[in-house]
Amino acid sequence: EFSKIQSLAPSLPLQEDFVYHWKAITHYYIETSDDKAPVTDTNIPSHLDQMLGILLQEEREREFGVTGPCMEYLLHHKILETLYTLGKADCPPGMKQQVLVFYTKLLGRIQQPLLPHINVHRPVQKLIRLCGEVLATPTENEEIQFLCIVCAKLKQNPYLVNFFLENKLKSLASKGTPDVISEDSLKGQDCLSTDTGQSCQPEELSGAMGLEHTELEDEPPQQIDDLSTSLDNLAVTSLPEATVVRPNQDYNLVNSLLNLTRSPDGRIAVKACEGLMLLVSLPEPAAAKCLTQSTCLCELLTDRLASLYKALPQSVDPLDIETVEAINWGLDSYSHKEDASAFPGKRALISFLSWFDYCDQLIKEAQKTAAVALARAVHERFFIGVMEPQLMQTSEMGILTSTALLHRIVRQVTSDVLLQEMVFFILGEQREPETLADISRHPLRHRLIEHCDHISDEISIMTLRMFEHLLQKPNEHILYNLVLRNLEERNYTEYKPVCPEDKDVVENGLIAGAVDLEEDPLFTDISPDNTLSNQEWLSSSPPATPEHPKNDGKTEVHKIVNSFLCLVPDEAKSSYHVEGTGYDTYLRDAHRQFQDYCAICLRWEWPGSPKALEKCNLEATFFEGHFLKVLFDRMGRILDQPYDVNLQVTSVLSRLSLFPHPHIHEYLLDPYVNLASGCRSLFSVIVRVVGDLMVRIQRIPDFTPKLLLVRKRLLGLEPEGPIIDHITLLEGVIVLEEFCKELAAIAFVKYHTSSTP
Repeated sequence: EFSKIQSLAPSLPLQEDFVYHWKAITHYYIETSDDKAPVTDTNIPSHLDQMLGILLQEEREREFGVTGPCMEYLLHHKILETLYTLGKADCPPGMKQQVLVFYTKLLGRIQQPLLPHINVHRPVQKLIRLCGEVLATPTENEEIQFLCIVCAKLKQNPYLVNFFLENKLKSLASKGTPDVISEDSLKGQDCLSTDTGQSCQPEELSGAMGLEHTELEDEPPQQIDDLSTSLDNLAVTSLPEATVVRPNQDYNLVNSLLNLTRSPDGRIAVKACEGLMLLVSLPEPAAAKCLTQSTCLCELLTDRLASLYKALPQSVDPLDIETVEAINWGLDSYSHKEDASAFPGKRALISFLSWFDYCDQLIKEAQKTAAVALARAVHERFFIGVMEPQLMQTSEMGILTSTALLHRIVRQVTSDVLLQEMVFFILGEQREPETLADISRHPLRHRLIEHCDHISDEISIMTLRMFEHLLQKPNEHILYNLVLRNLEERNYTEYKPVCPEDKDVVENGLIAGAVDLEEDPLFTDISPDNTLSNQEWLSSSPPATPEHPKNDGKTEVHKIVNSFLCLVPDEAKSSYHVEGTGYDTYLRDAHRQFQDYCAICLRWEWPGSPKALEKCNLEATFFEGHFLKVLFDRMGRILDQPYDVNLQVTSVLSRLSLFPHPHIHEYLLDPYVNLASGCRSLFSVIVRVVGDLMVRIQRIPDFTPKLLLVRKRLLGLEPEGPIIDHITLLEGVIVLEEFCKELAAIAFVKYHTSSTP
């Protein structure tokens, strides 16, 4: 009787006690006639608890690593195999739950490594297969706890994962070792029609339970436990199994977790995602290969990304996409009722962004080859399969929403491997110089750059913002593909060898043959107050050092700075009339941002000085590339386009000029570079704008007072009043003046930093 347990003398040796509890469980199956009573009405749970307690006590009383007689008994008599079979049959009802709890506690609490034992890892593997078969079952909670403890054990000893990669073909081929044939391969030989849920015949059940003679060949047949006989008398209905077509090599731990990520219970799904995160990070190459080639992990990630993306409304306000709070995949618990800032589609947007965050984190944690395979799957199945058609459409609303979503995930991505795939998706992999004829070679890149100059200002601004954030990402290919590949040969310059008589000019800080802008007709009326004397700039510049002599071919910094500061004529300047709009703020910002860019670019091993002109192919036709072409075209229209567009265009250009590459510095920030004929640089584009401005100023009465009023309104120092004529032009002039101050500050900071040894 089960009640005997209370009257047992505590002095019984542990092993007898342990065997007693196990026999009590097996006798239940021999003696019971009512197999419909739930397990909680029996003493089975209590006996299992006692067995676990005895194993823990035995381990505490022994030296670490020494297996005691109770554990030997559990392993030798294949108790876990038998429990697995009872759990699978769920006999009595609720037994599966008890078995899962027993396995979980055993693996979690016993200190010595159990998984290397075949009589542990084989039944554990079989039990893993029972998990996640049916969603929303009463045992889901116990299933996920069990799977997570197995994952945790593998994290401690990654080599153990090899026990959980089953190769069916190999096992069927290895004749003479029938005990390693995985259960799925036996299914063809018995009547376990588990997917139909039909009753199993009693004589086959003992086979399915792992109690056939092949598995017990170490014991004479007459000594086999009575349990197998008693099971012949029990007609046990097996739980229905999900029919899954599986590849040759099974990684059931992953398959079961994948099933549970679909659980309607959010906590279970998150736990399953955490389990997968542990498994992808295991360093074992065989496991990584199996994970990406023999499981549906890639499909799960990408299919869910695709379905969540497709569930978004056709149009979402770009501002909502940009400002929706940072998403953490494990905390996707959004409640519409409690949200004051709700908008249509917010629930769907948060679900999409949080799943994207999960994919990003998973790839970041994953073993290297697994990370690459997962990221490529996201590229092919989601970026190209789902996002690209949306970005290539012609509906303005569709373009705006899909570009805003692209912008958001560009900002959000943190995994280097996923970022690389995203960059290849947006820009393509080309690294050779662009030509005007092949700018549409990567259609998406071409389309997005064209969108920077779209008839819709909203689309232009959104696309420019996306590129601005892309340029801040730590990936060398971005800047190389967009800009650097076209500056590689410095064929925007005209090479003039230095004559001996020009040597003294170079030493005085001028490049031979360079035009002195202060003698340029555009700059004849420069007020001395607006420039800084050579002395002031030189005092701010560091002294020449042996490593960085002043005549290293760099134009003196004060010349460059004054060239930018003097570009805008006096009558078109308004900042010195308004407090706090000086040049110092730009210097501080440029210094901070330049440090950030230097930190990002450090590992790209860029050269410290430009490629020697003698080694450059100056004969090649120069094309600034599609990206700079569009930016320069827009910059050339600064006096005729909206204020917000101008702010965004100049913002992207100042970002570009911050990069610490000598060719970028020369092309974007050196006014004294000898441009080859037909080439334009940022400085030459601005000079042309200023020429146009000086003509147009003449036609506008009270130009300077109007300009000042517009500046004060933009700064909020004046209330909005009547509409001012030529408002677009006036706002454009203000942006132009500020941009020139910003470029001067960047040039100064870059010179200062690179001259400091």
